[in-house]
Amino acid sequence: MNIRRINRAVHRDLGYFFFGMCIIYGLSGIALNHRHHWNPNFIIRQEAFNVEVPSDASGGQTLALKILEQIGEENGYKTHLESGDNMRIFIDGGTVNLNLRTGEGSMETIRKRPVFNQVNFLHYNSPRRLWTWFADLFAAGLIILAITGLFVLKGKNGFTQRGWYFVSTGILIPLLLLYYYLSV
Repeated sequence: MNIRRINRAVHRDLGYFFFGMCIIYGLSGIALNHRHHWNPNFIIRQEAFNVEVPSDASGGQTLALKILEQIGEENGYKTHLESGDNMRIFIDGGTVNLNLRTGEGSMETIRKRPVFNQVNFLHYNSPRRLWTWFADLFAAGLIILAITGLFVLKGKNGFTQRGWYFVSTGILIPLLLLYYYLSV
């Protein structure tokens, strides 16, 4: 078996093996790069509303449940806090803030963003221990994939003919950006 054949086999099989990890790190990398535009982990929804505060209610849990019933959240009640004319009601997945004098309020709900929350959990290396070992194996696999990828093709499209232009440019751009960011 010649070296070119072994190189192709290693490159191919590592590519297959680490396909899932590439998707995980690719998706979460894009999401985390743009976290100043959006929250990649959670969907946060805020909604304003007006309710009629019952005049016969003296406060407490009974009042909180009556308020939640008006906004369709009666089954989510956890607890509440009252301070003067304000009431904060904690519900499953969020909070309700209400001015008891005016009936004006707002509800904020938070839920995990599907897919991105899970891939970010892995990208942050949150599971620890076994995940760290697998992530390190993936990092080593990426290095091997990069090196073996240089020698998959031969001829006019190979590394020695045109590939080195792309490799050089791919190395030069991060170095120039690093120089730029460190000198600013």
